[in-house]
Amino acid sequence: MTNDQDIKHEELSQELINRWPESHPQPSLDRIKALCNLLADPQEACPVIQITGTNGKGSTAIMIDALIRAMGLRTGRFSSPHLVDVRERICVDGEPISKERFDELYEEIEPFVQMVDEQKIGGVKMTFFEVITAMAYAAFADAPVDVAIMEVGMGGKWDATSVADAKVGVVGPIALDHMHLLGDTVAEIAEEKSGVVKHGGVGVFAGQQPEAASVLTKRCVEVGASMKREGIDFGLLDRQPGVGGQLIRIDTSGGPVSVIFLPLFGAHMAHNAALAVAAVEAFQGGKPLNPEIINEGLGNVKAPARLELVHSEPTVILDTAHNPHGVKATLAGLREVFPDNPVICVCAMMADKQTSKVLEMLSGEVDYLIATTIPDNPRADSAADFADQAQGAFGAGRVRMSERPEEALAIAMGMADTRADDAVVLVLGSVYLAGLIRPRLIDENNTEKASWQVDVISSKEELK
Repeated sequence: MTNDQDIKHEELSQELINRWPESHPQPSLDRIKALCNLLADPQEACPVIQITGTNGKGSTAIMIDALIRAMGLRTGRFSSPHLVDVRERICVDGEPISKERFDELYEEIEPFVQMVDEQKIGGVKMTFFEVITAMAYAAFADAPVDVAIMEVGMGGKWDATSVADAKVGVVGPIALDHMHLLGDTVAEIAEEKSGVVKHGGVGVFAGQQPEAASVLTKRCVEVGASMKREGIDFGLLDRQPGVGGQLIRIDTSGGPVSVIFLPLFGAHMAHNAALAVAAVEAFQGGKPLNPEIINEGLGNVKAPARLELVHSEPTVILDTAHNPHGVKATLAGLREVFPDNPVICVCAMMADKQTSKVLEMLSGEVDYLIATTIPDNPRADSAADFADQAQGAFGAGRVRMSERPEEALAIAMGMADTRADDAVVLVLGSVYLAGLIRPRLIDENNTEKASWQVDVISSKEELK
């Protein structure tokens, strides 16, 4: 690609991102419906699996994608937010669309976006998230794909992805997050997220708190949808953690399946894998997945910035956890692999998150915290304010601060390098932070990952 094309892509991407931000959604489907109508309703071109939940929806979507491709079908996957490049949000057959195709898509639909903008539906122009959702549906219709896997941006009922009448609505664990937009209780949040379950469809639900389960069950009754519930209709039966991921045994429509290698860390990822298999089985009308398909699909899963090893000597683990529910799962997964290692955490938080609870959880597991911020992001806590909060939880002697994430990382890695106790650097607190750090450290040819996989596979007998 020429430099001129790179510049063009950056300009078009920025023009799109500069629209009304996805952190402040406008609760309405009217604008996205108007745009899709002008585009000849691309959301109706193929069956849709829609995924929501407080945490885990991105990794669950990735696993569903991998399983369906292992079946020999072509997939389109829409996700948010992106780590590095906005193109990551629109994937065909597991890969982001090219810069050229992204730019073509935007230029093709932009005149229609302007037409909807002029109507000022609901008093506002189309938002960034609405436009890129329409781009995804258009890309999948044009490819064409056999199934669209759509990760909700926020909520469910009024999320732009709900312009499609999803065949399967998947709901991961529901907890408190985005309360200023979704509601102050788990039940209120579940009410919004239940919107992914459509009339006559199938609701596939991870294990839920009782108040959320009640809301989801009520939704299925109201819309005549069938249910598949973790712990009743499917679930995780057993798991054996290892340094390269884990071996899992799951209950499926066809009965227990083992031994499955999942190259991801943490019990939460094992539960997400069981949820993904159940979702794909629901997509094919309840027909059991061939165990070979399950092994192939899950064995090839890659989930960037989900307890991902991005550097060794010192070890650096990258994660996107940013709320108490997610941080709890991340810390548990980390301790399975590094049970006794000291941990130095690089962290930045958005001001609208439950920062005090996150810091309280980190203080019990993390030896030192390097507080930083996300440059040029008005939602982010400043490094100084965040460091002040952290000192309340950690004590002043365990907190350092840098305004620049790359400097914060250098401080943490330098501290780990000078210790003789195999300290681990953990980066978390924001998807934006992960997006800034990952390109600086990731090596797609990291040989340590391959050797870890061998160590895990050698212990398969323990699950048989």
